[in-house]
Amino acid sequence: QVQLVESGGGLVQPGGSLRLSCAASGRIYSIYAMGWYRQAPGKQRELVATITSGGSTNYADSVKGRFTISRDNAKNTVYLQMDSLKPEDTAVYFCNADGVAGPGGYYGMDYWGKGTLVTVSS
Repeated sequence: QVQLVESGGGLVQPGGSLRLSCAASGRIYSIYAMGWYRQAPGKQRELVATITSGGSTNYADSVKGRFTISRDNAKNTVYLQMDSLKPEDTAVYFCNADGVAGPGGYYGMDYWGKGTLVTVSS
């Protein structure tokens, strides 16, 4: 079993910053890609940013230049530094892990955290 636990959400004013963290635990040898997705009220879940174990990153156009994704492979942890936050960034942010390998090889599925709420409001 693999578990993902997010932290760092909260209420912030427009223009402010927050840093999200997500730690993966369980019988993990490696994780190919980790990422962040978000779901605003009444909308579908959307990609925010992803990062591979080699450090390659991908960002949604709406967050480029404002958000930075990073990871610590030794700790199986991914971070999302969010700067210049806007009200439209308000959403539940979910962590994702894909290409997870354990003692018996790849698990063959991706994993999700339960989410952390980010509210950007004055």
